[in-house]
Amino acid sequence: MEVFNTAYTTAYILISILNILFAIGVVFVERRNIGATWAWLVILLFLPGVGFIFYLFFGQNLSKRKRYRIKAEQLDQIVDMIEAQKHNIQNNLIQYKDSEVSRYQDLIYMNLATNYAYFTQDNEIEVFTEGKYKFDSLLSDINQAKHHIHLMYYIIRNDKLGNSILSALTKKALEGVQVRFLYDDIGNARLSRRFFKPLIDAGGQAVAFFPSRIPYMNFRLNFRNHRKLAIIDGACGYIGGFNIGDEYLGLKRRYGFWRDTHFKIKGSSVLQMQAQFLLDWHLASSKEIPFDPMYFPLTKSEGSAAIQIVSSGPNDNREQIKNALIKTINSAKNSIYLQTPYFVPDESLLNAVKMAAMSGVDVRIMIPGNPDKKVLNWASYSYLGDLLNVGVKCYLYKKGFLHAKTIVADGTICSVGTTNIDIRSFKLNFEVNAFVYSSNTATLLKEFFEEDMNDCDELTLELYNNRPMFSRFIESLIRLFSPVL
Repeated sequence: MEVFNTAYTTAYILISILNILFAIGVVFVERRNIGATWAWLVILLFLPGVGFIFYLFFGQNLSKRKRYRIKAEQLDQIVDMIEAQKHNIQNNLIQYKDSEVSRYQDLIYMNLATNYAYFTQDNEIEVFTEGKYKFDSLLSDINQAKHHIHLMYYIIRNDKLGNSILSALTKKALEGVQVRFLYDDIGNARLSRRFFKPLIDAGGQAVAFFPSRIPYMNFRLNFRNHRKLAIIDGACGYIGGFNIGDEYLGLKRRYGFWRDTHFKIKGSSVLQMQAQFLLDWHLASSKEIPFDPMYFPLTKSEGSAAIQIVSSGPNDNREQIKNALIKTINSAKNSIYLQTPYFVPDESLLNAVKMAAMSGVDVRIMIPGNPDKKVLNWASYSYLGDLLNVGVKCYLYKKGFLHAKTIVADGTICSVGTTNIDIRSFKLNFEVNAFVYSSNTATLLKEFFEEDMNDCDELTLELYNNRPMFSRFIESLIRLFSPVL
């Protein structure tokens, strides 16, 4: 017994020392956001047995070696294009196809200046809110591909839908079409690498984003590629919330009907999506993709929607998508409609929403009534009270699972993409959103929101205040850790 006690004491001292060292690293070396710093200090100092394990998996910053590889001449060309467009905006030399777009010139400029988000006005947009129609369209475009197919998804399942996509890709690879699939290693932790063998044997390529060198154990649970992009022949592109799996068709009992939002785009913005795919591929893979003008075809589109493709990630601390969302909220004069599966905002976005409501803007937020992650749902509820108190209307979607990540301001501007309204999406994940300056598209999304309200229960301030005391306690506790959820 004495030997056991000595061993236990020694182990406890060693673990405590590790926790203290990690705590010192958090405060003095990594220089995190102050909210995240306090959250990690609480975990490290009050959970001495497991705190450092949590930190190993969730707390590491992105290595400075993980940077996008862009050739100097390519970067110069991009900078020249961006600077030229910035000059035109500053000197009012841009002719807007929709006069309403000029209201958002400052947002357009900010996205240009901070994210190389080139502004285009020749885009056609098709909106999907159900998986069946989105994947029917994607499979049709894959089957018609002539030169290349570039897919990037956080998740692909080894199920009926996943295998139908893989079969279509394999068939095109056998025909000589260039096929590349980029998937996230953590998002597909249970997916065997053998899943992609038919595609690879056919000449296609499949690469994991930031994989672990140790099978089934990845210490980098942060910094995941949460983007969902599909580019076919550089002519059309898909962006939004759907991953690839049967649940996204509403075929899993656990979730039921799956409500999401996804765009199919034709026009010059597809080339921005292509550029993002190539950047991510080069970050994840040692297999270089040589430049081919066929990746950036100069096709004419009859569309008139103005779009910027905005990306953000832990490789850049400017949080471009979050800033663009705040700017969108601040621009609203009449209404803001927001849908998100998780609502765990930082103070800056929370205050923007509250100020909009206090300024008389009709602010409505919709989250799942049947959540997939209970902890995040508790965190979300802890913030809803702040909003209900200033007049924000909150809706709980009950038809199935709400996974859409959309915001619509004044029925004239909207954003659809992969970014949840949470700190993880803002700071820790690689995300991408389409910011659309189009009354037609924004009005359509606003109408979808209003239709969804028929499948919601409204969370009133009275109902919120009457929730059980235990729920209030759990929500308050979870909120302490929201910066690292």
